[in-house]
Amino acid sequence: MAPKKQILNKEDYIPNLAFDSVIFGFNGKKLKILVLEYRNTGLYALPGGFVRRNESLEEAVKKGVSERTGLKNIYLEQFRTFGDVKRFDPEPMKRILEMNGLDITSHSWLLDRFITVAYYALINFEKVMPKPDPLSDGIDWYSLDELPPLMMDHQQIIEKALETLRENLDKKLLGMNLLPKKFTMKELQQVYEAITGTSFNRSGFQRKMLGANTLLRHEKRFSGNSHKAPYLYSFKTTHTTIG
Repeated sequence: MAPKKQILNKEDYIPNLAFDSVIFGFNGKKLKILVLEYRNTGLYALPGGFVRRNESLEEAVKKGVSERTGLKNIYLEQFRTFGDVKRFDPEPMKRILEMNGLDITSHSWLLDRFITVAYYALINFEKVMPKPDPLSDGIDWYSLDELPPLMMDHQQIIEKALETLRENLDKKLLGMNLLPKKFTMKELQQVYEAITGTSFNRSGFQRKMLGANTLLRHEKRFSGNSHKAPYLYSFKTTHTTIG
């Protein structure tokens, strides 16, 4: 019988420390989240990983999100650490290892309790090329109302990420990270409505955004009737990204 594979060496990683990433994208109508499906298990989870001894936490997260999306210079923000004793359950990881033909003994460190640092990422939906990690055979976009049952406390992580995103929406102009460089006022309103779950009056929303003095107006977007062509806008402020 051939020996089972070993792909994650305990000596390479900081023990009991992990990260999970809530990767948000906007498809023009709904706010979506990238979710992994582990091979032959029926288990779903947020993209995450472990921190190597020779890299920083931010480097590990940046690399993990980049590998799952194919993008660089992504807007990332750390929002909470999750360390409740109740999140510890070795059975799902044991099942994942078994279904991937990995040696349980040499990977026993993965069955231990982990503290996870959670980040959210805001990316341009149209530019993403989702790619599963080595233990998964699927990764796909799910809208908030269509999420599959998730492992451990990953549903709670998503809820906290969304709460933080809503709190920061105006303060940090986070909508710019989910839109093209130039966008219409309607597209910006759709992002706000998708994140907040609230419908806004069109004229009131426009007054609010223009009154905040954060937008630059550009040429109109012509696509037929020139009298109804909307103006294009961009944000005056650019954000620092990890990368």
